Amino acid sequence: MSAGLRVEQLRMRFGGETADLFAIEQLALAPGASLGIRGPSGAGKTTLFNCLAGIEAPRSGRIEWDGCDIAALAEGARDRWRRHAVGLVFQDFHLVDGLDALGNVLLPAYFGRWRPSADERERAAALLQRVGIAAPRREVALLSRGERQRVAIARALLQRPAALLADEPTASLDPEHRAGVATLLAEAARETGAALLVFSHDLELLARLDRCLELRDGALHETR
Repeated sequence: MSAGLRVEQLRMRFGGETADLFAIEQLALAPGASLGIRGPSGAGKTTLFNCLAGIEAPRSGRIEWDGCDIAALAEGARDRWRRHAVGLVFQDFHLVDGLDALGNVLLPAYFGRWRPSADERERAAALLQRVGIAAPRREVALLSRGERQRVAIARALLQRPAALLADEPTASLDPEHRAGVATLLAEAARETGAALLVFSHDLELLARLDRCLELRDGALHETR
């Protein structure tokens, strides 16, 4: 059974600095639960996001996803873990402009095999419909920023990841689609048992999550 996220004694300090950017003594997130993290500019939110996603290694501490301490893994092993265990939604989308919307959603499937399965293609099409993309064969270079963000969210959900991390997932969306995306992320986490972690300034989005913390002065503080 999935164990969610468990963080202990997590510290990050950049070379040449004399103080930690942040020091997080303890943090836990159960499978199917959602957590929002907000904070002022420069507080270290992006760095914390990268550490929890296995993109960047912390100075010290444990970051356990389902019992696997990714902070102790070498870079290559973290990359392999991330491909199979986590769905990422970035503010800048990271889509491939030469592909259509469906092709971008299917990209994670190509890491494990030569071509996606029929079930994966069907799920990708269903996810695009669910996030409001009516033309799955349209090149993403022709889509609006809001449409591109919705494609990125569908891609993150393709493989039913145990961990779902989003960095400002509603920043490029209009109010109508912001509400829809917030609902989609929360529902997807509950349906698949994924632990949902959202970094955002969107107070309406954060209010839809189970819990919200603020990264401030190098530590996480309860907001509600």
